[in-house]
Amino acid sequence: MKKNKIYDCVTFFDNNLMFELRYNILIEYVDYFVVCESKYDHRGKPKKINFNFKNEYDQKKVKHFVLEKPFPKDANIWQNQAIQREFLLKCTDFADPNDYIFFSDPDEIPKPELFVNFQLKKKYGIFMQKCFNYKFNLFNRYESPWEGTRVCKKKNLKSIDFMRQKVKSKNLKYSFFRFDKEKDIEIFYEAGWHFNNILSPKEISIKLKTFAHSEFSSEIYSSIEVISEKIKKKIDLFGRNHRYEVINIDNTYPKFFLQNIEKYKKFIISSDA
Repeated sequence: MKKNKIYDCVTFFDNNLMFELRYNILIEYVDYFVVCESKYDHRGKPKKINFNFKNEYDQKKVKHFVLEKPFPKDANIWQNQAIQREFLLKCTDFADPNDYIFFSDPDEIPKPELFVNFQLKKKYGIFMQKCFNYKFNLFNRYESPWEGTRVCKKKNLKSIDFMRQKVKSKNLKYSFFRFDKEKDIEIFYEAGWHFNNILSPKEISIKLKTFAHSEFSSEIYSSIEVISEKIKKKIDLFGRNHRYEVINIDNTYPKFFLQNIEKYKKFIISSDA
């Protein structure tokens, strides 16, 4: 029986550190990494192509696609994000109908062991992931489990943006008569990691000024000094009174991460900090 291939798909802005980590964690389990980068940020401003195609990456497995066209002038930030996601879906046209299309934000990494003999029993799947902020071991209990990576067979996937925005675990709580809610969903627990804002204060500032949540682009959120202070205090960027917890790095982390922990020590916080 033919094996269903696994396509690990992300949109990309500039975080090569996170993609390199994702690649090395998933390389033995994924058939293709599909990376979609635009020449414009979601506000429509031109940007350079940032993806670093490293020599050690398997050239046959990593597919880097560039969205060349500017976003429509009358489109808003969320529409631009959707356009990039749908372009990414087109970039998987070489997949077979029964292949699995996984879509993650770049900082969401699925647990690789779940890919072994993977079978999706419903139309869609949601991977529930542990959430960390600023540092690899600064645990965010408020947003854990994080509804991160989504999956669907190629033949059933009409829109990545729909899968991301409308396929949610809360849909399963609605009554049978809510036909407007997608409920053909399988939930995968303990299914990976959301390493959110594992970036320098400067990089977080740039992200806030360019990503879809424009309400957080002002200096009260995006100032490098403000961000640095919040990281120091281990608190949420957005004033939600979330205080994060330093945890020990243990064998629940990805094997590659544990074997190469020195490489990531800049983003590991000591337990007595």
